[in-house]
Amino acid sequence: MDFKDYYKIMGVERGASQDDIKRAYRKLARKYHPDVSKEADAEAHFKDLGEAYAVLKDPEKRAAYDQLGADWKAGQEFRPPPDWDAGFEFSGGGGDADAAAFSDFFESLFGRGFQPAGAGRRGAGMHAHGEDHHAKVLIDLEDAYRGASRSISLRAPELDSTGHVRTRTRTLNVKIPKGVKQGQRIRLSGQGSPGMGKGRAGDLYLEIEFNPHRLFRVEGRDVYLELPVAPWEAALGAAVKVPTPDGPVDLKIPKGTTRGRKLRLQKRGIPGQPPGDLYVELVITLPPAESDAARELYQKMQQDLAYDPRSKMGV
Repeated sequence: MDFKDYYKIMGVERGASQDDIKRAYRKLARKYHPDVSKEADAEAHFKDLGEAYAVLKDPEKRAAYDQLGADWKAGQEFRPPPDWDAGFEFSGGGGDADAAAFSDFFESLFGRGFQPAGAGRRGAGMHAHGEDHHAKVLIDLEDAYRGASRSISLRAPELDSTGHVRTRTRTLNVKIPKGVKQGQRIRLSGQGSPGMGKGRAGDLYLEIEFNPHRLFRVEGRDVYLELPVAPWEAALGAAVKVPTPDGPVDLKIPKGTTRGRKLRLQKRGIPGQPPGDLYVELVITLPPAESDAARELYQKMQQDLAYDPRSKMGV
């Protein structure tokens, strides 16, 4: 998938005002409209232009797109950085109706979660319910095991008096419930947009994601750990201490364990009804032969064990 430089497509600078973007779109739309244009590839240009305008005319989409930075080049191989939109607050919710009509690049960024401002407002007349807001936030895996109170900063776009998009930041104290999963949403009542008249304020929904962990990976409520073991622990069996997000536990490694064996610690995953499990995937590691004594030991093993790891390959 190629990166799309929407500013280049529109022929405007990254600091252009919303009025500048609107004027550029009108000019280029007349130039490339397939019904009147004599330009080569007018239809493709017109489609790219419509996609770029759909992003840059919307302060929320534009601010989110700008978070990717200015170092990407048009046509460069692109994959959205992990959690690129974390901490970004937007109004509305659900998918974007434009996603199906535009490129894979657009869909990868805005295919879910983004809607034009105003999509979340309900009610009519002078009394209307305020828009709901949404944001993805990152927490530590350990918070899901124990629960926690965290200070979370969210960024939201707004237009200044000159029509330029700026980002404001607000900080909220949030209670993380024990047992929360990735993808689960926490509702903060009244933290969305203000209502009109006597309409109540909208809500803020925080979608939970976990920070990358140096030891564990998560699938649903189950947690996985790769555990290095020595050859003699695998061959002879051993009792070892194993880290978990809720503290170390004792684990028995069975005699004759082979590479890739997976041991299950029931109910040691993320708490819940039912709780998840913790799976320990055993990785047999070899001590380095860096000393004379180590090399002599490996040579003795080679002579005494007569072990051929390729004996079943027929070579």
